[in-house]
Amino acid sequence: MVSEIFDISAAWSRAVIEFAAGLDPRVQEAAHIGTDLFLVAFAVLFLAAWWRARSVDSRLVGLALFAPVATVIAYGVSRTVKSFVEQLRPCQAMTDLTTIATCDPVGDWSFPSNHAAIAGAAAAAVVIAWRRVAPIAAAFAVLEAFSRVLVGAHYPHDVTVGLLLGAAVATAVSLAVARPLAALVDKMAENDLLRPLVRSASAPASASASAGAPPLPAGPRAPRARSGPDDENSSTGPRPYADV
Repeated sequence: MVSEIFDISAAWSRAVIEFAAGLDPRVQEAAHIGTDLFLVAFAVLFLAAWWRARSVDSRLVGLALFAPVATVIAYGVSRTVKSFVEQLRPCQAMTDLTTIATCDPVGDWSFPSNHAAIAGAAAAAVVIAWRRVAPIAAAFAVLEAFSRVLVGAHYPHDVTVGLLLGAAVATAVSLAVARPLAALVDKMAENDLLRPLVRSASAPASASASAGAPPLPAGPRAPRARSGPDDENSSTGPRPYADV
């Protein structure tokens, strides 16, 4: 089963690399630059998510600030897996093909794709902090993954597993630390110097993420005044005298 998947993936990779070899040199150069540039787009999304979260609540601020950390953790996991699998890259295994990217030396393994893992992790982490950017983040992640196949650096199964692995790790660690991050952000908001980092000028005094917490109990009601003889049958005060 695994060998069959690899054979199909290798055939797709060969077809894409042969297609890329026939592209205009300017398009090839753009693809070569884009394979790293797409990752820069996630840095912009991180900043945008953090800026927006400052006017929403502490939980989202914490998640937005943690997104780069979650991405680095996912990258570390991907590198660890890569060191155990030791799979040759397409440009190393299919030496009859000319690839856009310069082929890395043997020892810089292919599975999974670190670039794809970073893209998947960054997309998942930023979507947790800002759901509306999901289509944009997903598009950048898929483009990054495809670009790695196009330039001949990875097989399709490398980037597919990289995307899924990165997204899974980033989601797991982000959700695991969401509550303590929100508490930390609330603490930071109490400091005048740190407050601008976690609260916008228009944010409420308390932007705590515990929106689902039960409301505070109401205070004791003031005792109701007793009715006098003249307003015995009235709930609003004495009844005016009737005209005689």
